[in-house]
Amino acid sequence: MKVSIVTATCNSESSIEACLKSVQEQDYANIEHIIIDGNSSDKTKAIIQANSERVGKMISEKDDGIYDALNKGIAVATGDVIGFLHSDDLFAHSSVISHYVELFEKGVDAVYSDLNYVSPDLQKTIRKWRSGEYKHGMFKRGWMPPHPTFYVRKKVYDSLGTFN
Repeated sequence: MKVSIVTATCNSESSIEACLKSVQEQDYANIEHIIIDGNSSDKTKAIIQANSERVGKMISEKDDGIYDALNKGIAVATGDVIGFLHSDDLFAHSSVISHYVELFEKGVDAVYSDLNYVSPDLQKTIRKWRSGEYKHGMFKRGWMPPHPTFYVRKKVYDSLGTFN
Protein backbone atom coordinates (compact mmCIF):
# COMPACT_ATOMS: atom_id res chain seq x y z
CA MET A 1 0.00 0.00 0.00
CA LYS A 2 1.42 3.35 -1.06
CA VAL A 3 0.96 6.31 1.29
CA SER A 4 1.11 9.86 -0.07
CA ILE A 5 2.07 12.50 2.50
CA VAL A 6 1.34 16.07 1.40
CA THR A 7 3.29 18.92 2.99
CA ALA A 8 2.14 22.48 2.30
CA THR A 9 4.81 25.06 2.92
CA CYS A 10 5.64 28.70 2.34
CA ASN A 11 8.69 30.45 3.78
CA SER A 12 9.29 27.65 6.28
CA GLU A 13 13.07 27.61 6.40
CA SER A 14 13.05 27.34 10.20
CA SER A 15 10.97 24.13 10.31
CA ILE A 16 10.94 22.31 6.96
CA GLU A 17 14.14 20.33 7.52
CA ALA A 18 12.79 18.70 10.69
CA CYS A 19 9.54 17.89 8.89
CA LEU A 20 11.42 16.24 6.01
CA LYS A 21 13.58 14.23 8.40
CA SER A 22 10.48 13.11 10.27
CA VAL A 23 9.12 11.60 7.05
CA GLN A 24 12.52 10.11 6.14
CA GLU A 25 12.68 8.41 9.54
CA GLN A 26 9.41 6.55 9.08
CA ASP A 27 9.99 2.80 9.07
CA TYR A 28 7.39 2.27 6.35
CA ALA A 29 9.07 2.26 2.94
CA ASN A 30 6.27 2.89 0.44
CA ILE A 31 5.84 6.62 1.04
CA GLU A 32 5.41 9.32 -1.60
CA HIS A 33 6.21 12.68 -0.01
CA ILE A 34 4.70 15.57 -1.94
CA ILE A 35 5.76 19.14 -1.19
CA ILE A 36 3.48 21.96 -2.28
CA ASP A 37 5.41 25.18 -1.77
CA GLY A 38 3.69 28.56 -2.08
CA ASN A 39 6.64 30.01 -4.00
CA SER A 40 8.80 30.61 -0.94
CA SER A 41 11.17 33.56 -1.04
CA ASP A 42 13.43 32.33 1.78
CA LYS A 43 15.69 29.22 1.85
CA THR A 44 12.80 26.71 2.02
CA LYS A 45 13.24 25.38 -1.54
CA ALA A 46 17.01 24.95 -1.12
CA ILE A 47 16.50 23.06 2.15
CA ILE A 48 13.96 20.77 0.47
CA GLN A 49 16.34 20.07 -2.41
CA ALA A 50 19.19 19.31 0.00
CA ASN A 51 16.99 16.88 1.96
CA SER A 52 15.04 15.31 -0.86
CA GLU A 53 15.81 11.59 -0.35
CA ARG A 54 12.15 10.74 0.13
CA VAL A 55 10.50 13.66 -1.69
CA GLY A 56 8.57 12.27 -4.62
CA LYS A 57 7.24 15.52 -6.03
CA MET A 58 7.72 19.20 -5.38
CA ILE A 59 5.56 21.96 -6.81
CA SER A 60 6.52 25.54 -6.07
CA GLU A 61 4.10 28.18 -7.28
CA LYS A 62 1.74 30.80 -5.91
CA ASP A 63 -1.37 29.35 -4.34
CA ASP A 64 -4.56 30.64 -2.76
CA GLY A 65 -3.81 29.44 0.74
CA ILE A 66 -3.34 26.18 2.59
CA TYR A 67 -6.49 24.44 1.33
CA ASP A 68 -5.57 25.24 -2.27
CA ALA A 69 -2.11 23.79 -1.60
CA LEU A 70 -3.57 20.66 0.00
CA ASN A 71 -5.91 20.19 -2.97
CA LYS A 72 -2.94 20.48 -5.34
CA GLY A 73 -1.23 17.73 -3.35
CA ILE A 74 -4.30 15.50 -3.47
CA ALA A 75 -4.53 16.03 -7.24
CA VAL A 76 -0.98 14.76 -7.90
CA ALA A 77 -0.93 12.05 -5.23
CA THR A 78 -0.59 8.49 -6.52
CA GLY A 79 -0.87 6.71 -3.18
CA ASP A 80 -3.71 4.49 -2.06
CA VAL A 81 -3.90 6.62 1.09
CA ILE A 82 -3.35 10.38 1.47
CA GLY A 83 -2.40 12.29 4.60
CA PHE A 84 -0.91 15.63 5.54
CA LEU A 85 2.12 16.71 7.50
CA HIS A 86 2.45 20.49 7.52
CA SER A 87 5.87 22.10 7.23
CA ASP A 88 6.14 22.76 10.96
CA ASP A 89 4.84 19.33 12.02
CA LEU A 90 6.61 16.13 13.00
CA PHE A 91 5.55 12.53 13.48
CA ALA A 92 5.49 11.45 17.12
CA HIS A 93 7.62 8.39 16.33
CA SER A 94 9.08 6.45 13.41
CA SER A 95 6.27 3.90 13.12
CA VAL A 96 3.25 6.21 12.77
CA ILE A 97 2.73 5.38 9.09
CA SER A 98 3.30 1.64 9.67
CA HIS A 99 0.63 1.70 12.34
CA TYR A 100 -1.80 3.57 10.08
CA VAL A 101 -1.18 1.10 7.24
CA GLU A 102 -1.99 -1.80 9.59
CA LEU A 103 -5.35 -0.16 10.25
CA PHE A 104 -6.03 0.42 6.55
CA GLU A 105 -5.21 -3.22 5.84
CA LYS A 106 -8.14 -4.12 8.12
CA GLY A 107 -10.44 -2.38 5.63
CA VAL A 108 -11.08 1.09 7.07
CA ASP A 109 -11.33 4.10 4.76
CA ALA A 110 -9.93 6.73 7.16
CA VAL A 111 -7.87 6.93 10.34
CA TYR A 112 -6.95 9.73 12.70
CA SER A 113 -5.33 10.12 16.07
CA ASP A 114 -4.69 12.67 18.77
CA LEU A 115 -2.15 15.44 18.33
CA ASN A 116 0.35 17.07 20.67
CA TYR A 117 1.40 20.69 20.30
CA VAL A 118 5.00 20.98 21.45
CA SER A 119 7.38 23.80 22.24
CA PRO A 120 9.77 24.92 19.48
CA ASP A 121 12.62 23.05 21.17
CA LEU A 122 10.44 19.87 21.20
CA GLN A 123 11.03 19.46 24.95
CA LYS A 124 7.57 20.25 26.30
CA THR A 125 4.00 19.39 25.35
CA ILE A 126 2.03 22.62 25.38
CA ARG A 127 -1.42 21.29 24.47
CA LYS A 128 -3.03 17.96 23.65
CA TRP A 129 -5.74 17.76 21.02
CA ARG A 130 -7.86 14.76 21.95
CA SER A 131 -9.91 13.97 18.88
CA GLY A 132 -12.21 11.49 20.55
CA GLU A 133 -14.04 8.56 19.06
CA TYR A 134 -15.84 9.26 15.79
CA LYS A 135 -19.62 9.06 15.80
CA HIS A 136 -21.82 9.17 12.71
CA GLY A 137 -22.72 12.72 11.67
CA MET A 138 -19.87 14.49 13.47
CA PHE A 139 -18.47 16.07 10.29
CA LYS A 140 -21.84 17.68 9.56
CA ARG A 141 -21.76 19.24 13.05
CA GLY A 142 -18.33 20.80 12.44
CA TRP A 143 -16.07 18.21 14.06
CA MET A 144 -12.69 17.99 12.41
CA PRO A 145 -9.77 15.72 13.25
CA PRO A 146 -6.35 17.40 13.26
CA HIS A 147 -4.93 17.60 9.71
CA PRO A 148 -1.57 15.99 10.52
CA THR A 149 -3.26 12.88 11.90
CA PHE A 150 -6.03 12.40 9.31
CA TYR A 151 -5.31 9.83 6.59
CA VAL A 152 -7.93 8.73 4.08
CA ARG A 153 -8.08 6.47 1.05
CA LYS A 154 -7.63 8.33 -2.24
CA LYS A 155 -10.89 6.81 -3.47
CA VAL A 156 -12.73 8.86 -0.82
CA TYR A 157 -11.38 12.12 -2.27
CA ASP A 158 -12.15 10.83 -5.77
CA SER A 159 -15.72 10.12 -4.70
CA LEU A 160 -16.51 13.05 -2.39
CA GLY A 161 -14.17 15.75 -3.63
CA THR A 162 -11.51 17.85 -1.94
CA PHE A 163 -11.51 20.90 0.34
CA ASN A 164 -13.80 23.78 -0.57
